[in-house]
Amino acid sequence: MIGNLDITILQQIWWILASVVGSLFLFLTFVQGGQTLLWQVAKTEQEKALVINSLGRKWELTFTTLVLFGGALFAAFPLFYATSFGGAYWVWILILFTFIIQAVSYEYRKKPANLLGARVYEIFLFINGSVGILLIGAAVGTFFTGSNFTLNQFNQVRWTHPLLGLEAAFSLFNLSLGLFLVFNARVLGSMYLINNVDCTIAPDLEQRLRKGCLTSLVCALPFLLYVLASLLLMKGFALDESGAVSLVSGKYLANLLAMPVVLVLLLAGLALVVWGVISTSFLGGNRGIWFAGLGTVLVGLAVFFTAGFNNTPFYPSKADLQSSLSIYNASSSHYTLTAMTYVALIIPFVLAYIAYVWKLMDARKIGPEDLSDPKAY
Repeated sequence: MIGNLDITILQQIWWILASVVGSLFLFLTFVQGGQTLLWQVAKTEQEKALVINSLGRKWELTFTTLVLFGGALFAAFPLFYATSFGGAYWVWILILFTFIIQAVSYEYRKKPANLLGARVYEIFLFINGSVGILLIGAAVGTFFTGSNFTLNQFNQVRWTHPLLGLEAAFSLFNLSLGLFLVFNARVLGSMYLINNVDCTIAPDLEQRLRKGCLTSLVCALPFLLYVLASLLLMKGFALDESGAVSLVSGKYLANLLAMPVVLVLLLAGLALVVWGVISTSFLGGNRGIWFAGLGTVLVGLAVFFTAGFNNTPFYPSKADLQSSLSIYNASSSHYTLTAMTYVALIIPFVLAYIAYVWKLMDARKIGPEDLSDPKAY
């Protein structure tokens, strides 16, 4: 049955699947958000150890999901992968570097006689949670603002800006989206730590986390409002029936109105994040991470769907409009997409396994007994 699907349907299916993975990554950035909170909320060595060991149990999930997102895009939309990673490679190399130093930090921070000392590794964790997420947000922002590339008749990419992708961080829209993701990750990190750490042994830590959750949301709001206002007012990239690309006023607003389900996802997601903060910072709840986490996933889906559906190039070119990439001209062949779709049928089982392992890891909250474990971070 899957083999009989039209290639257009398969292309849409794989944009949805890639969007789901990307949105789950945004939820899992609570690890990066928690890392940036370390010095703000942990005032003693015990509190610092509780925070790092709580986050250390999940850091691999974030990195694995990011790799899976890149792998899904590579397999389903190889022309996008080749264009972005082949042209804007400095931004991707820098993002990858921040995740490499994160892995090294968790592995060696508490190793006896480590070369750099624990504090240097903690700085590395902060860099990963701030610079890494900021650059990822800037890269996603180019889905709306465009990138500086051209493609010739053989689909060879030529980047027209000397910064080779890093220029994305100098766009106010892209920078605002990146900063919003940084502060949203801090919101999620606060909620996760409240849910996962036994705060009865560190009540001051709990109070700082609840305060930090609200403060991070307040810091995120100006950037969120700017991004939303820009999306509603900015010119967008549009495909016509012949496949030609042009700039159209109010394109992304038109996308939201043409796809009311996506608009509902956006509004519901934002409402869930706000409710998560209210329940955490004002009502004393410890399950805000699940409300805000689901809300983050819904907002992420709305962003990716707005960028890729309704005849919209998801990777537009500012240097040459006709080089812009859509889910239709950047995808793999019908055969490849069909084979991948059969493989994707195991995804629900993988997600069920992850949920099961997560439940086992969180069967009890992180406490002092976990800090004496030889494998502690």
